[in-house]
Amino acid sequence: MNRQIILAKRPAGVVDDTTTTLVEAPRPTCGPGQALIKVAMLSIDPTIRTWMNDAPGYLPPIGIGDVIRSSGAGVVVESNSARYNVGDIVYGMTNWQEWVCADDQNKFTVLPIGLGLDLATVMNVLGVTGITAYFGLIDVGKFHEGDVVVVSGAAGATGSVVGQIAKVRGARRVVGIAGGPEKCAEVIEKYGFDECLDYRTPHLARRLHEACPEGIDVYFDNVGGEILDAALSNIAMRGRIVLCGAISQYNEMDTARGVSNTSMLIMRRASMEGFIVLDFAARFAEAQMELARMVHAGSLVHREHLVVGLENAPDALNLLFTGGNHGKTLVVVDEDVQLG
Repeated sequence: MNRQIILAKRPAGVVDDTTTTLVEAPRPTCGPGQALIKVAMLSIDPTIRTWMNDAPGYLPPIGIGDVIRSSGAGVVVESNSARYNVGDIVYGMTNWQEWVCADDQNKFTVLPIGLGLDLATVMNVLGVTGITAYFGLIDVGKFHEGDVVVVSGAAGATGSVVGQIAKVRGARRVVGIAGGPEKCAEVIEKYGFDECLDYRTPHLARRLHEACPEGIDVYFDNVGGEILDAALSNIAMRGRIVLCGAISQYNEMDTARGVSNTSMLIMRRASMEGFIVLDFAARFAEAQMELARMVHAGSLVHREHLVVGLENAPDALNLLFTGGNHGKTLVVVDEDVQLG
């Protein structure tokens, strides 16, 4: 059988026991041109929550009764395709289930072996998280040596990598924004940021000005809302704002507030641009080579938050919004699958 987690009801706020249902379906069979994959690990990303809403996006909403959409990794156990060999560790859209078939519509990437990195590290730093940080900062943010960089969600999987790339490439100052003293300390001590501001403490805009008195050259936004507004009020001349995520808004789509400091874009001749990582699909290998080099050089520190058991995937998703995770959140579906 194939255990799956399906969308039972569209959530209002955080995901709860009524949102998803764990079901059993027949294990898929491997047809012509297909490969059967045993799912090993799921990537838990904030965008999954947006797909649960009945709202337009870069992918259609998850249908009621459909398996929750998610990327993940697994091992090929049967193959009728020249693209995959039995034993390959692959990465793609596995969804929240134990078995999935790769075919011409749902293609997977074969992960290279011999990197000296375990599967969780590869899914974090060399997966969507690290690649998003790389292209968001370098291409969308047009980062230059000497820039002052501010990153929201700095203790998270993407934000922590953004700051470290900026440091390696010669940022003048890297300031993080995170929630609570523990995470702020982690951003400085573990990830090497120069400073980290607790967004839960009042007067964030004023404290940002004190931390970046000459303004913010690149603001990498993972959260949106009031924190984005605070960064806008401190943007430097010709500054760039990278819109990567709006996690503060995902559970409150019906009441999400807009920003009010957009006039600063005019006064400072600044720019604000959104992106998704799929925009750079043809260049993923470029980012992965650079990120792997940084890991082996010790200049990119990473942390994975592992949640064991497919049935715990909904709780793992909620960790992203409650601040209960540290680093990249992954759900381990099969502990026996390892990257050689």
